[in-house]
Amino acid sequence: MNYRKFGNTDLTVSEIGFGAWAIGGTANVGGVEIGWGPSDDEVSVQALNAALDAGINFYDTADFYGLGHSEKLIGEVFGNRKDVLIATKVGQKVGTDGKPTVDYSKEYLIEACENSLRRLKRDVIDYYQLHVARVQHLEDGACIEAMETLKEQGKIRYWGSSLITFSPSPEAEFLMQKHQGNGFQLVLNLINQLAVPEMENAGSQGYGIIARMPLQFGLLSGKITPESTFSQDDHRSYRLTPELIRNTLEILNSKVLPMAKAYETSLSALALSFILGFKEISTVIPGIRTPRHVELNTQGLVQLSKADHQYLRELYQSDWQQIMQAMQAKG
Repeated sequence: MNYRKFGNTDLTVSEIGFGAWAIGGTANVGGVEIGWGPSDDEVSVQALNAALDAGINFYDTADFYGLGHSEKLIGEVFGNRKDVLIATKVGQKVGTDGKPTVDYSKEYLIEACENSLRRLKRDVIDYYQLHVARVQHLEDGACIEAMETLKEQGKIRYWGSSLITFSPSPEAEFLMQKHQGNGFQLVLNLINQLAVPEMENAGSQGYGIIARMPLQFGLLSGKITPESTFSQDDHRSYRLTPELIRNTLEILNSKVLPMAKAYETSLSALALSFILGFKEISTVIPGIRTPRHVELNTQGLVQLSKADHQYLRELYQSDWQQIMQAMQAKG
């Protein structure tokens, strides 16, 4: 495992981190599926331990994943270990009507942080993130004041924001102009490269960068087919249509697979290697739920030539736009 500095902080993070959304298990809030289907806690624990053995020291979760269950599992496995870095998120919750809502008030964020610390069994959260807060929340200022207060109290070490999937610019620009926060989490993969300008700008200003959805819900592994089915409690059941999968595979097999074969690696490893080819990236967080996922996401990584990296960047403009538009329509 290789390690990188997280922006201008004193955190040193593994290039591959552990995306802990899926281990939160099934969760339905007001009729909205917010999970990846059922999970097996025993297997999740095995995956967390396998990740540590593989050199992964960065674990990204949220208090909304499994409505706290993901944090609870991580706390049970790692507790207050100093060689494990925990990043979690705050701001999304179940509303009084039972439906998903957001709350970026100072009072709520401070209370939610205490609850996360309790579930995680930690004295301090290494990196605390606003869970896709919007510009109006940042302009209000209460959430920023809460983060700074938590930092002063020693409850968190650093903070930042997780950016919107298809509109990452406004919030990133706001925080960078104010020189606030220490990092950003953004979507970056072969299909979705919308955030590259923000990533490059933030990296130049010393922000740490976390790349999420590196395999675009597993699509870029090449293992999902038009015949693949997902349980109704898996959000992919309404996001990944047979047509979208078919169109993705056509591009992967004709334009990307030959490169993977030339590097003697898998499509997944090539997709991860592409993201790591950006010098601004601190860590990439594929979703992991089994020890096998740990193995698949940490082996076969390669150093792409500048020409090959540029080729994959150009595919974003020439081939992936139709897929992007279909995904954006699904939300």
